[in-house]
Amino acid sequence: MKKNALIVWGGWDGHEPDQIANIFKGILEEENFQVEVSHSLDSYADVEKLKSLDLIVPHWTMGEIEKKYVLNISEAIMSGVGLAGCHGGMCDSFRNNVDWQFMTGGNWVAHPGNDGVEYMVNIKHSSSPLLEGMSDFKVVSEQYYLHVDPAVEVLATTRFPVVDGPHAMNKAVDMPVVWTKRWGQGRVFYNSLGHVANIVAMPEVSKIMRRGFLWAAEGKTLYGAQPVSSNGRSYTGMGDSQ
Repeated sequence: MKKNALIVWGGWDGHEPDQIANIFKGILEEENFQVEVSHSLDSYADVEKLKSLDLIVPHWTMGEIEKKYVLNISEAIMSGVGLAGCHGGMCDSFRNNVDWQFMTGGNWVAHPGNDGVEYMVNIKHSSSPLLEGMSDFKVVSEQYYLHVDPAVEVLATTRFPVVDGPHAMNKAVDMPVVWTKRWGQGRVFYNSLGHVANIVAMPEVSKIMRRGFLWAAEGKTLYGAQPVSSNGRSYTGMGDSQ
């Protein structure tokens, strides 16, 4: 039986969201998903439709979103639907919405050196088998510095600093690149790689995304029997009053 996925793309054109959405669509269709691709945030308006999905793939950098739409997505993920995405399309979305940041597990704050930085992605041995068998690899792209939820399980990291900047006066840090977390009954997956389509198309990055999509989409099958309700409320304690 086919699983159902929704890809919603848009926001800043510099991230080539339409091209990346097409790559994601191809990966999912190869894995026997029925895929809907949308260029409108109104796709998040129907909470019952969202809850009928197996996977939501957002790819929308910056921009603004109605608070109700984020609460609808949250409701769906808490019920067991998976959430999976990459780079600024998931963790540099809707900068004014802290509910989104809480749900996704982190948010972008800088990329020292901008595009074209050469750095290593280090696969981290953890309790998760999601990146099992993969080796460390080099990428030339933006190196994301993120503020990260301490609850996430980190599957890959990159070492900062690589280029000079105000952050270089601090001790060296291993910044999460790939992580997973839970949101209610749902599984959340994020990969900070993917500045443009040719980075997403790298064999290592495509493999990471494929495994992340499959892992996130399995949450509904494994854990979706006990729905969790947000009752339409923000879990930041601020969303309804701002």
